[in-house]
Parts: sequence; structure tokens; C-alpha cells
Amino acid sequence: MEKVWLKNYAPGVPETIDPNEFKSLGELFSKSADLYRNRPAYENLGMILSYDDVDKMTRNFAAYLANNGLKKGDRIAIMMPNLLQYPIALLAALRAGLIVVNTNPLYTARELEHQLNDSGAIAIIILENFANTLEEVLDKTAIKTIITTQIGDLAGFPKSLLVNFVVKRIKKMVPTFSLPGTTVKFNEVLAKGKNLPFTDVDINHEDIAFLQYTGGTTGVAKGASLTHRNMIANLLQVEAWISNEINAESQEVFITALPLYHIFSLTANAFALKLGAKSVLITNPRDMKGFVKELAKHDFTFMAGVNTLFNGLLNTAGFNQVDFSSVKIILGGGMAVQETVANEWKSVTGVPIIEAYGLTETSPGVCVNPTNSHDFSGNIGLPISSTEVCVKNDKGEQQVFDEPGELCVRGPQVMKEYWNRPKETANVMDAEGWLHTGDIAVINQGGFVKLVDRLKDLIIVSGFNVYPNEVEGVVAAHPKVLEVGAIGIPNEKSTEVVKIFVVKKDQSLTEKELLDYCHKEMTRYKCPKFITFLDELPKSNVGKVLRKDLRTLEENG
Repeated sequence: MEKVWLKNYAPGVPETIDPNEFKSLGELFSKSADLYRNRPAYENLGMILSYDDVDKMTRNFAAYLANNGLKKGDRIAIMMPNLLQYPIALLAALRAGLIVVNTNPLYTARELEHQLNDSGAIAIIILENFANTLEEVLDKTAIKTIITTQIGDLAGFPKSLLVNFVVKRIKKMVPTFSLPGTTVKFNEVLAKGKNLPFTDVDINHEDIAFLQYTGGTTGVAKGASLTHRNMIANLLQVEAWISNEINAESQEVFITALPLYHIFSLTANAFALKLGAKSVLITNPRDMKGFVKELAKHDFTFMAGVNTLFNGLLNTAGFNQVDFSSVKIILGGGMAVQETVANEWKSVTGVPIIEAYGLTETSPGVCVNPTNSHDFSGNIGLPISSTEVCVKNDKGEQQVFDEPGELCVRGPQVMKEYWNRPKETANVMDAEGWLHTGDIAVINQGGFVKLVDRLKDLIIVSGFNVYPNEVEGVVAAHPKVLEVGAIGIPNEKSTEVVKIFVVKKDQSLTEKELLDYCHKEMTRYKCPKFITFLDELPKSNVGKVLRKDLRTLEENG
């Protein structure tokens, strides 16, 4: 397809970017640290770390890792919410040449076991609040190095002691756990590493930086192998797209509310480092009242979010009093931004939400609306610099303008592969280098892309993909369940929620019993919100459960 989108690029946005500008993410950070050494880099819980602080801490942390059995290419999991410890651990791991396995701290034991084993992780850095989950599966994994941290560890003395005491003793947010005696604490790692030798490990473009776990277009969680080149390309693409608004000339202030283990937030954070920006880390964005209070403290210039986050803020007392006069860009992604939310957001804040689109497999950015957009369009924007898109029919033929087909992407941000899954990689990446997204889209003659559908069975809950196969597999393992089918149903707060249809094996099975079981086995957003018991499920002539018939059944009440 002709690159018609180029004619609608904003002034100054280049057709291409050069990923060779940096050899690795570590080199990018090192240059930023030299340029912006005295600037604040991160703020959380009232504590501010400068670029110089981060440089020294990551050096010391990396030294400990490198001198304690971890070598280039080893996988290390990070399992915590947005705290100052997260970027320290992440950057240190990258400087030591390790592959970071970003891990959702809300994972159940089953989910954590799968990710640790699939990635082959041999080390983990984990917040104590979630250490009991690790304890459950530790003997079934290859984990040898365990580093624990507490919420207040980098909050400074004496606040760190107070915060940790309140969290553990007053609020009782840390379940009892027991880990091996070789487990070491985060601050001990920093102290020990200070006295150890270290030289940044030599990394090249094709070395893997992250294993980002996703279901892709199927239900099995697998690691998208994102190289240093993939990540550098995408942050440079984002910079090229919004540099008219956001740049390094004056210090930008980023609000980082989305969790750093999510690809959208991860790349935005790397972009902030490139600019010498300050990132304000929001540890618990679900506490909307606390979030609004935090927003009111900062003259922030950039925030990325998902529809549910924007909607939640709009419905929180005091949000309409937050000063948005310094804000330059509000970027929406991870899920479709609803028109009603976009319109209300602009009405309240005076700042439009610039909608974007991406995938874990594309590091994640693919399309973004021009930053001079003022009103909601329903489009996901134009392909960003060095990015090609097309839509293909089920025969693999490219469609013409305004004809729907599967959206396909080609560019330097597209993943290397699914980790150790050549067959699944071949299923989504064709011989011409196109990544098949599984989303159905149209491209108009101006190059703007609009999503019109997605794989019918994919359920999106608050920006996270939920795959019916996984939900069904978990529910079917309950001894009182005979058969199960899962679908997504509309929900105002989270776009969709999971509903399951169940045929009982044992008639004593209750809705509460099954929901309690699901909450034990799955992260909350994957758990069904509704259950309907049926005598039988609709099936094809070969016995496959027909989810489209379940959707029809739901629509007809």
C-alpha cells in the first residue's frame, strides 16, 4: 500500500528514524545521565532521585548482580508496582546484560509459575507484599537469586522506617512468607554492590532487553522477545511524533500511573529517560482520591493512560480542580478510548486525549493521532515514522482503501520472536515481514487507521487482554464443572468483563464457590464477573463450543 499517511504528518515529523542512534538502552541511559545529571529523574512517596542518584544506584545494583552468578542473557523477573525500586532494578539488570521479565505483581501462583518457567528466569526482585505467592511455587522453578524489597525502602530515613512499619504492622498488607536464607534485601544489594567492581556489559541491537508476556492472538501466555533495537526504535518514533510538544529543552514532568510492567508504560518511561524528564511514579492508581491529590502537587506536562483510568479520574471528587495549564500531551492507548470519556475529559481539562494504538509485539507503538488533533475522531491515528501498515483479507491479499481486513504491521519496533515458540512466531509473522495483529481495521485514503473489530473471542478488560481458552481451562479444572464457555460482555467501567456459561458435573456447585475458586487461580481482571448455569452448551458438529451462540444467548437475555 502506498504510504498515503505521510501527507498528513504534522510539520517536522520525519518519515523515518534511525535506531542506530543508540547501541542499547543502557547506553541511552548513560548518555542521559551525563547530560542531565543534576535533574530529578524519579519521584515517589515524596522522595526524589536525580539522574546522578539513579546512575550510581543502578551501577551498584548491577555490580551485585554481575558478581553473584548472573551473566549476559540470563533472565531476571521484576515483580512490584510503581516504586523507585522498579527503575533502579530494571536499569541495573539492563546494564548487567540481563533480560528483564516484567511480572504482574497480582499474578496468582499458577500464573507466576508459568511465567517463571517459560522464561527460564533464574532471579527475581520482588516486593515483600507478594512474596507469599513466590513461596508457593519457588520449588517448581529455576529461581536461585531472590531480592526482596519493602514499599518504603527508598523513601529516605526516617520515612522509610515509618512507611514499612505502617504497611507491615498497621495495615497488615504483607502476608506471612518464608523464603530461603540466601534471600537478600534490596538495600543490602545496593550497599554490597558499592564495593564491587563493575563495567557495563557490552550489548548490541539484537540482544533481547525484555520478555513481555502476552497471549498475542491466542490464549497461551508467551514472551514477546523485544530487543534493544525494538525498544530504542519505538521510543525514537514516539519522540519524533511529539517533539513539537514534548522535548528535552525544559524538563518535562511525566505522570507514570500505568504499571511499569505494562509495555505502554515501560516504553513511555524509557522515552522520559531519553528526554531527561522527571517521572512521577504512582504506586496505586486505583486509589483515585490519592491519585487526584498527587496530580494536584505537580505541574505535569505528559500523562499516558487507558480509558478506564481517564473515566475513573473524571468520576473522582476534586479532579475538576486539578490545574491542567502545564499539560502538553495526554496519550490514550491500551484499549479503545470511548467517545463519551474523550469528550468529557476535554470539557473538564481543556486538553484532548490523543489516541494511539499498539501491541506488546510492537514495543508497543504503531499508530498515533497527530498531536494537533483537537477532537475525538474514533481513529487510532497514522502509522508512526519508519512504520508500514496494511490490511489483508483471509487469503493474505492486501485490501484497498476503506475495505476491512486484518491489520498488519512492519517496522523496526516489531518483536524478534515469541520466546522459544517458533511455531507461534510463524503464525503471526509472514514471509514478507508483516506482523499479523489479529485486529480488523480499515485504512482511509488519508492514511488514518480505524479499528472496526477484533478477533471475536478476545476479551479486553481495562486494557488487558483476556483469552477465553485460559479462563475456560482454569474453570474446567474445578471438579464440579463439566463444561464451560467464556465470553466478554460490555461494561461501562472496564469496556468488558468476563462472563462464563457452565454445565455442572455436581449439582451442589454454587456461584460463590466457583467465583472463589477463580479468584484463587487467576488475576482479578481475568476472573468472571457473571456466571450462568446451563444444561448444555451450544456446540458445532465436531463438539467445539460455539462462543458466538453464547453471545447471541446473552444478547437475547
